[in-house]
Amino acid sequence: MGRGWGFLFGLLGAVWLLSSGHGEEQPPETAAQRCFCQVSGYLDDCTCDVETIDRFNNYRLFPRLQKLLESDYFRYYKVNLKRPCPFWNDISQCGRRDCAVKPCQSDEVPDGIKSASYKYSEEANNLIEECEQAERLGAVDESLSEETQKAVLQWTKHDDSSDNFCEADDIQSPEAEYVDLLLNPERYTGYKGPDAWKIWNVIYEENCFKPQTIKRPLNPLASGQGKLLICVVILFLSLCVEKRAFYRLISGLHASINVHLSARYLLQETWLEKKWGHNITEFQQRFDGILTEGEGPRRLKNLYFLYLIELRALSKVLPFFERPDFQLFTGNKIQDEENKMLLLEILHEIKSFPLHFDENSFFAGDKKEAHKLKEDFRLHFRNISRIMDCVGCFKCRLWGKLQTQGLGTALKILFSEKLIANMPESGPSYEFHLTRQEIVSLFNAFGRISTSVKELENFRNLLQNIH
Repeated sequence: MGRGWGFLFGLLGAVWLLSSGHGEEQPPETAAQRCFCQVSGYLDDCTCDVETIDRFNNYRLFPRLQKLLESDYFRYYKVNLKRPCPFWNDISQCGRRDCAVKPCQSDEVPDGIKSASYKYSEEANNLIEECEQAERLGAVDESLSEETQKAVLQWTKHDDSSDNFCEADDIQSPEAEYVDLLLNPERYTGYKGPDAWKIWNVIYEENCFKPQTIKRPLNPLASGQGKLLICVVILFLSLCVEKRAFYRLISGLHASINVHLSARYLLQETWLEKKWGHNITEFQQRFDGILTEGEGPRRLKNLYFLYLIELRALSKVLPFFERPDFQLFTGNKIQDEENKMLLLEILHEIKSFPLHFDENSFFAGDKKEAHKLKEDFRLHFRNISRIMDCVGCFKCRLWGKLQTQGLGTALKILFSEKLIANMPESGPSYEFHLTRQEIVSLFNAFGRISTSVKELENFRNLLQNIH
């Protein structure tokens, strides 16, 4: 037996002794240590460390980002929550009041948002509306201006292109409605059990790249896999960097959602009011290193990995928003100008982050294999975006659709570097553009992850003196 194998078996033996309680007795850990002691230092496949992210997010980015997301442009999101599940018919709808979504009345949404699903200058909006009308008629009318005909063809080509990672809602559908995200916050709804676990089970088992020998329990809170932990880690590391990244993005999204549910939990309900707050027990069940047999801290590290991916996408898309024609158009000229200034301040702050993820490591091998891998990556993610229509809780479905579309938009940006670099300085960008839906979902999705990172600091403090 070679030295390498001897060292490996020795290392595994030491890990087994410690995990089995045969090592030297250690002083009791605090609850904070059990959740966070492994969530520190450098992240796998990255040159960035957790502590740098915490400082950057919590003190430099989070407050300004929350202010931006409270503005009219970003708080109203158009979504179709009535699309049928494309994979199975037996959906049990959550009947709890907290699962419901209250859509906006027509007069509650600013006219500028309703009149333009894309947003450049007001003149460009008029052009796009003409394009959309022509496209809905099913043909390019020769009586339209040459510029409009070109725009129809270019946008149609773009919408059918391989750069889209999500199957987006048809916002022209009569069933699509505007939702005020501030009045329908993401928080604990009581939606749980087999129906909720089925969604994540399908996502992980059928749509994530992973070694076939890795099986997740149907109930994500269940234990019983600790004895296979070392084998799982070794098999996971055998995946290529792209497939590992995909799994970590989905795991990070799952972790972020669980942080939100634990941080905005229904603690008390009376006839007069509901009290929402941090549920420490719920957080520990999902992330405590002992209760999850080592899985919880890895989930939190994957959350930080997701943060870096979306942060990198926002830094790359800055030129799109810097163009003078671009507006966060709501019809309120003064507010729109102030919000664009705040948006650019945030993006320049993001660009200054010192340890950005290097996406050039993705799809960098053999061109033929890299192309196939990228296409698999895209199709897997599109499938996950479709699964969101199978969620039985409407509020969970709303935030699931928004966050998957936001992550899909981030991936689209990362793989469109050349198109972004070749954008014209003014006028509509035909090769690369973002719809208002993509912009709203991109920033709100990142806002959710940014909130999760901030909440982890709160949970650290709450768990500090608990054993």
